Amino acid sequence: MTNSIMDIPAADVLLVIGSNTTEAHPVLSLQMKRAVRQNGARLILVDPRRIELANFAALHLRHHPGTDVALLNALAHVIIRDELVNAPFVRARTEGYEALAESVRDWTPARAAAITGVPASDIERAAHLYAEAGNAAIFWAMGITQHTTGTDNVKALSNLALLTGHIGRPGTGLNPLRGQNNVQGACDMGGLPNVFPGYQPVANEAVRRKFAAGWNVPPEQLNPTPGLTITEVMEGALSGRIKGLVVMGENPMLSDPNLHHVRAALEQVPFLAVLDIFLNETGRMADVVLPASSFAEKSGTFTSTERRVQLIRPALPAPGVARPDWQILIDLANRLGASWQYENPAAIFAEMAGLTGSYAGISHTRLERDGGLQWPCPTPDHPGTPILHKDTFSRGRGLFCPVSYAPPVEEADADYPFILSTGRMLFHWHGGTLSRRSAGLDAIAPAATVEIHPDDARRDHIHAGQMVRVRSRRGEVTAAAEITHRSPPGTVFMTFHFAEAAVNLLTIDAVDPVAKIPEYKVCAVQLEPLPNERKNGQPT
Repeated sequence: MTNSIMDIPAADVLLVIGSNTTEAHPVLSLQMKRAVRQNGARLILVDPRRIELANFAALHLRHHPGTDVALLNALAHVIIRDELVNAPFVRARTEGYEALAESVRDWTPARAAAITGVPASDIERAAHLYAEAGNAAIFWAMGITQHTTGTDNVKALSNLALLTGHIGRPGTGLNPLRGQNNVQGACDMGGLPNVFPGYQPVANEAVRRKFAAGWNVPPEQLNPTPGLTITEVMEGALSGRIKGLVVMGENPMLSDPNLHHVRAALEQVPFLAVLDIFLNETGRMADVVLPASSFAEKSGTFTSTERRVQLIRPALPAPGVARPDWQILIDLANRLGASWQYENPAAIFAEMAGLTGSYAGISHTRLERDGGLQWPCPTPDHPGTPILHKDTFSRGRGLFCPVSYAPPVEEADADYPFILSTGRMLFHWHGGTLSRRSAGLDAIAPAATVEIHPDDARRDHIHAGQMVRVRSRRGEVTAAAEITHRSPPGTVFMTFHFAEAAVNLLTIDAVDPVAKIPEYKVCAVQLEPLPNERKNGQPT
């Protein structure tokens, strides 16, 4: 996030797109609701489904799944056409405006309406609400990134912020809501295939020399070639390129797309090790399972979605032979020929801070004393940075990025007439490795359902609670029908928490060409109602 969570009430307009905030980020959603209820903020919600946050929206744009670029380009078109551009900001702090203006010249609201299903009048109103606000903030999550156009979707959002100058001030900004508690921290520390910690490119020779000196290894030991993304790893395993695979805190046999393909890849890899706190579907395929400790049993830091680095401490000892990840990784590295000598997480963090400018002023000692700090925090006396890009951007001027609309890879047709979108619910988390072990949560949401619009249910003679076979070109699952107006006609929705109805047997493994993220949010399916059976005298 460029801004802070507690900054949300300062916004006059909130544009929330691709984020079921109430269910995926419930604490943060309270700040959004407070901004609307107490401060009079106007909420523009962009989501095909009528999620709970729609109850607080001044305007709800229910676009067809996968048409985000068309909608966002039309918003930019209206802002430029109606002279709502923040001209002083554009002149002083951006470049590439003319190219953007030309790229959206033909993206009229009428054209976008024909593609997205959003009325042209609503597109006009949304553009004016956002552009004319004193302060307007954009929030998004995986609802716009998990597409083959995910990178372009985010670029289109950035264009809106640059056009209007809604960045670098309280109540503004571009605010991605990260999917887990330390996704931000993992990326910051090099958990990406193309960068070292601090987003420093592996292909840059000066960067490699810097890290080689910090790690006391010859520079030639640091590979200048970017590694593989998760989706590319599976392809590499299937082709025989990957000889060994270590999976940490991840369950690709439930969370990756096209699970038949994933299973074939994991069966092909010669050696598979899994580090996790519970045995899951991927762990059952492993050659070695190394028991790890949970967040409540280890020390270290988490970096949250607002770039806040926070210290964690063990609340209880790890059970049995479970150990913290850092200890497991050190042992593994040393058995592979390294000579890693770290005494504790504080020493590891000190090394990270020494090589990562944005973390240079942060230490365990300071976090213990001062609490959380938001990077960049370059010196020990720096207070942290609640708001990014106040005066300049990392590259100097902000760059407008024209983007072209492309439809989803797979669309509904006569054989597969529905679009399936996947996501979360409030009561379970990701693959359910944790939440499905909670009797209280599992009692509330014990099984998968498939959301079906009443019009579609009537046409296909599907009744509430009836078991339905959901089939795509890749696989099939069965789930109970939930007849609801939340999903629009022609679209069905399922969560990915339930192994017994693993929705990723259905999803397509097409990926964004830049970020390589799969298109979890759009694939074509068909529905087949199943005859009700009885179990213990009750319909199943």
